[in-house]
Amino acid sequence: MRESVISIDPEVMGGIPVFRDTRIPIRTFVDYMGGDDDIREFFDNFPGVSREQIIRLIEELDELKEKLLAAS
Repeated sequence: MRESVISIDPEVMGGIPVFRDTRIPIRTFVDYMGGDDDIREFFDNFPGVSREQIIRLIEELDELKEKLLAAS
């Protein structure tokens, strides 16, 4: 199993979920995608997050969604 792209560590940003090895909150990406911004703007403003990390985040969120749906 691959290491999660999401890191939750009380010593980093008070424990809010961030992209592993960064201090960039996952919520920031979600907010960008939910607003008028596009993914290019996110990458321009947060060069510490790679395309591969975004792909892995989407995969992890999809896996979580499937688990939640299966449990309901």
